[in-house]
Amino acid sequence: MQIPDSNQIYPLKDYNRLVFLKNIIKSPNIIVGDYSYYDDHEDGLNFEQNVLYHFDFLGDKLIIGKFCAIGSNVQFIMNGANHKMDGISTFPFNIFGRNWSVITPTPEQLPFKGNTVIENDVWIGYKATIMPGVNIGNGAIIAAHSVVTKDVEPYSIVGGNPAKLIRKRFTDEQIKKLLDIAWWNWNIEKITSALPLIVNGDIRKLEEFYKSSKA
Repeated sequence: MQIPDSNQIYPLKDYNRLVFLKNIIKSPNIIVGDYSYYDDHEDGLNFEQNVLYHFDFLGDKLIIGKFCAIGSNVQFIMNGANHKMDGISTFPFNIFGRNWSVITPTPEQLPFKGNTVIENDVWIGYKATIMPGVNIGNGAIIAAHSVVTKDVEPYSIVGGNPAKLIRKRFTDEQIKKLLDIAWWNWNIEKITSALPLIVNGDIRKLEEFYKSSKA
């Protein structure tokens, strides 16, 4: 059985614009699962340049699951972009020092949305923007140029600015089955054997395979 190597940087021969992300990440606060890729019009190594305002001292993480497809120029806005909002002005006077430094806000005064989490098998289209603290569920699709400001449910398609639900990919009952199956957590040999079922729309057959493989 020949299986693509998740530890390769460039999985496509003679094409250096697509990378398996986990192999190029330098920041300890970005965590990526196997086979998730980024495809950039210029250079796949540009990914971390698009994770913006990600300051170590805040400690927020960008967590991306397995088998995610991330299009060119997708940007992740992290918590470091937030300003204090409960005063009259939102201007960050303190960062310019001198007498202005005395009004430095405490961490508790700054909006903090938590980690940004992209679950498994998520497709994020060209130039989408993901705002701080958003959770994008398994199997979701984010349309190109969308601005995602709040959580996206599993197997939902969203688009626009701000992104809104376009439709669900499957019925609620089917989505529950897919989340129970969680094919992305299988070992890679089992996934490879089941690919004809994973890439078509017959959830019943995939469920039968899943149950029989557990027996």
